[in-house]
Amino acid sequence: MKSIAALLLLAAPLFAQGATKWEHDYQSALKRAKAENKVIFMDLWTEWCGPCQHLQKNVFPTAEATAALAKVVPFSSLVQKKDGTPVAEGTKLAEQFQLNAFPTLVILDADGKELRRQVGAFRSGAEFAAWLNAK
Repeated sequence: MKSIAALLLLAAPLFAQGATKWEHDYQSALKRAKAENKVIFMDLWTEWCGPCQHLQKNVFPTAEATAALAKVVPFSSLVQKKDGTPVAEGTKLAEQFQLNAFPTLVILDADGKELRRQVGAFRSGAEFAAWLNAK
């Protein structure tokens, strides 16, 4: 019985992360944002970026971040692979939003207009949630 409880505790972050439906296509994110009357949280990242990996593995799956992400349309776009190879949609968005560092986190309205941004990673889910929930 204890081993089952331990497994459930270990799996809890995976269930929480799974509850968040991330978009990976910009047009789909815009369409969903309009349909749900929400803003878009856009994460532009690269595979070689340590802070980007930290966000995805240690921040976004937390209970605080998951709760905050439920209030927006989360959209993630890979800009470059580990070897520096560009990814088409991510590169186009990086140019459109004039990125110069990774990760860059952007809040957009349902029409794709930038409302605010954060360059760099957050240390915790609570810190990220506070930024995401700020008006």
